[in-house]
Amino acid sequence: MRIRAFTPLRPAPELASQIASLPYDVVTTAEARTLAGGNPLSMLHVVRAEIDLPDGINPYSDPVYARARQNFDRLVTGKALIREPSPSLFLYRLQMGAHRQTGIVALCHVDDYDQDLIKKHEKTRPDKEDDRTRLTDVLSANPGPVFLTYRENDSISAIAERETTAAPLYDFTAVDGIRHTVWQIARPDELIASIQAIPAFYVADGHHRAASAARVARSRRSANPGHTGEEDYNWFLSVLFPDSSLKILPYNRIINDLGAQTPETLIRVLQETHRMTGAPDGIPSGTGDVRVYLEGAWHRLNLEPDPQADPAGRLDVSLLQEQVLAPLLGIDDPRTDPRLEFVGGIRGVDALEDSVRNGKAAIAFSLHPVTVSQLMDIADAGRIMPPKSTWFEPKLRSGLFIHTF
Repeated sequence: MRIRAFTPLRPAPELASQIASLPYDVVTTAEARTLAGGNPLSMLHVVRAEIDLPDGINPYSDPVYARARQNFDRLVTGKALIREPSPSLFLYRLQMGAHRQTGIVALCHVDDYDQDLIKKHEKTRPDKEDDRTRLTDVLSANPGPVFLTYRENDSISAIAERETTAAPLYDFTAVDGIRHTVWQIARPDELIASIQAIPAFYVADGHHRAASAARVARSRRSANPGHTGEEDYNWFLSVLFPDSSLKILPYNRIINDLGAQTPETLIRVLQETHRMTGAPDGIPSGTGDVRVYLEGAWHRLNLEPDPQADPAGRLDVSLLQEQVLAPLLGIDDPRTDPRLEFVGGIRGVDALEDSVRNGKAAIAFSLHPVTVSQLMDIADAGRIMPPKSTWFEPKLRSGLFIHTF
């Protein structure tokens, strides 16, 4: 695998907690506006620049990208973001309660992505990929990292353990209670050599960011007659975590309406075909147990895979799509159907209940989380999960490291 040390733009140490923001895709426009309120340094002003424009503006319109560039330039010229003087790697630890995970901040090469040495487990949604491609191109930068994982390696773990005994570059706790600690590795050759021996990386979170980086690289290659493959646009910002350290939550579903079904007919069909019964709550007990919130109550839906199905086909999210969402509710393409919305597991089952009770949704589905082992098996088999099958926590912050080109 190809990785590279780099000279990022990064926050002045005293400003790190103000600049670092949640990723663009885990908050709504309204939530981003609230989080960034009173804080002009928040990276949300760059990755969700519509928050600085009138309500109702199309988030994919020209003024949004122009404002993102303006806000980014302001952080640089105002010295809130400073340039690291020499190529380095960094270690980035996130702590949520008792859970801790430490990753390596580095640049990965788009050729490894295009050649599937960096393996994917889901397809992207076209509108989201187009959006991040345009933002990356306008900024000539990666404002947020791609979250990658790899099968744990003793040599890498030993180096990381040693390096994290030094004084950190950043150490702060965000408003959501997540602690973020960063160490700089100014002499990274040993770590680079160990990482290069890893046979494959896996995209855990950030498929749209990775795809957009590759698209921008292809575009710039075609416009550069002197292209060598080593230009900065060929590399994208990543954080690499060992698989054993990761925490996956479910990615749940809500449907805006029941299509041709009524609540009564849908309940009757599911009782007949999937042994659906009443349930005390919305928390699945394990694989094959999907909880359904409909008509003010939770139900338990039993989904059984075909024994001959491939690793992706055995996932609860796949079974739900194939056995319920498509044939009964008319959700034929979960990547593009506007009636289907995804709700990260960090929001809990209360958010699903609230969506149905307040009329935003007609029905909600609570799923058991996918495991990291399942994710890797699916990627190794060259298969694809349904969109939004995994929700990783804690979330990497945007703005702590920015790769420019």
